Amino acid sequence: MTDLLTAPPVRGFARVEFEHRTAQLQQRMAAQNIDAVFFSTEPEFRYFSGFKSQFWESPTRPWFLVVPADGLPIAVVPEIGVAGFEQTCLEEVRSWPSPRPADDGISLLANTLAEVSKRHRRIGAMLGPETHLRMPAANFADLQQRLGQHQMVDISLAVREIRSVKSAAEIEKIRFACQVTAAGFEYLRNHLRIGMTEREACKLMHLEMLRLGADSCPYLISASGQGGYDNIIMGPTDRQLAAGDLLIIDTGVNFDGYFSDFDRNYAFGSADQASTSAYEAVYRSTEAGLEIAAPGRTTGDVWQAMWSVLEQAGALGNDVGRMGHGLGMQLTEWPSNVEGGDVVLKPGMILTLEPGMTFAPGKMMVHEENIVITENGCELLHQRAWESMPVIEH
Repeated sequence: MTDLLTAPPVRGFARVEFEHRTAQLQQRMAAQNIDAVFFSTEPEFRYFSGFKSQFWESPTRPWFLVVPADGLPIAVVPEIGVAGFEQTCLEEVRSWPSPRPADDGISLLANTLAEVSKRHRRIGAMLGPETHLRMPAANFADLQQRLGQHQMVDISLAVREIRSVKSAAEIEKIRFACQVTAAGFEYLRNHLRIGMTEREACKLMHLEMLRLGADSCPYLISASGQGGYDNIIMGPTDRQLAAGDLLIIDTGVNFDGYFSDFDRNYAFGSADQASTSAYEAVYRSTEAGLEIAAPGRTTGDVWQAMWSVLEQAGALGNDVGRMGHGLGMQLTEWPSNVEGGDVVLKPGMILTLEPGMTFAPGKMMVHEENIVITENGCELLHQRAWESMPVIEH
């Protein structure tokens, strides 16, 4: 399967990339009279600092990054993490001995924010949709009280707009993750057998993708059933795959902090006419998405192009609620391809095209591909799915 892969990209990013990201945010801050922004979640922290650690898996300690109106970000972090910033472009790291429940960095964060937000006294935070604050609610209330003379405002729209357009280096990391995933699906097509369990099939693919260069595979789901499946978010289970079954596997591997996210369908023994027609419909729907996805189009345009094909094919509905989304440092990112979506596509955006349909009561068919918007249209980041559903005969 190595013929489907390019060489792994260089890990990390040049300093100039972080300077550019920070400058974009500071331009938007200036337009909104925001003196400083603070981040407390891993993707935003990593995006603007380059600090990459598995320690985020532990919920014990909070981590904060302060971006002032000018200059480099300031890390406000537990003492245990200070040494890790020697590998970043940051020059100022402030720390405290965490865990310290009585004051787990809140006074230090408040003092840092107050120090760099004296002009307009407006502080930005991630307060909008698809965000959260990785800190206890009581600590955020304490922070607001300590900064009572300041206004806390939502900066999430600006941040998601910046992050949605990927640099060339980001695109190559995602492309490699996608190619590894496509090679894993191809490997699975040649090694699936009737009688395997869902779990065995997923493990087989998982190990192959790690062998091919993925760093991890934190998202790997499957579902199966006679003539179709009824969900795309559970599994894998110990259910044995029998003749007449359909199997979907949807996965996202990670390479150097960037994800792939797409699925493939397999039939066992044979595929009946209903599932074959449904597969052909979602394939054609994806083609419609590929044809229309281009700069100047909207997420709503993409949704409508794909849904029109499914509607004509007799879809009973789309239980997923959207037909694709942004992709990058997170498995799913803004924006969503939804009906009436008004997000304008720009070169450098990476999206999934994910048409799905209920083709019979309790039976779904979902198809997904990963694309990057180019100057003139879009480009697949990996090998396209098989035009007809593969049938595992033994």
